[in-house]
Amino acid sequence: MKRFSAIQDFLGAKIFSLLLEVAGIDGSKMSEVLYNIEKEQIIDSLDNWIELREIRNELEHDYPEELKEALEDLKFCIDNFHKIESYYLNALKFAKRYIK
Repeated sequence: MKRFSAIQDFLGAKIFSLLLEVAGIDGSKMSEVLYNIEKEQIIDSLDNWIELREIRNELEHDYPEELKEALEDLKFCIDNFHKIESYYLNALKFAKRYIK
């Protein structure tokens, strides 16, 4: 679960704004970054990204005391890994257009 959170956090906090900068696209505010990242089809939808962000925040600040809660959190990470992976792969593809 920590790696899921770390990847989601790293993409949002570091990679997305750098990609836009390299492409010459303005993104000084996080809302602009996310709008442009969706527009460039690096993420499939802003709603999905926000959902992943909310779950990331829950995982970082929630320490389930019951096994059932911990297993539900782990299942969410596994079920949604493909989204995080596709965002990463889309970011690589986008970067290759601008970095040679």
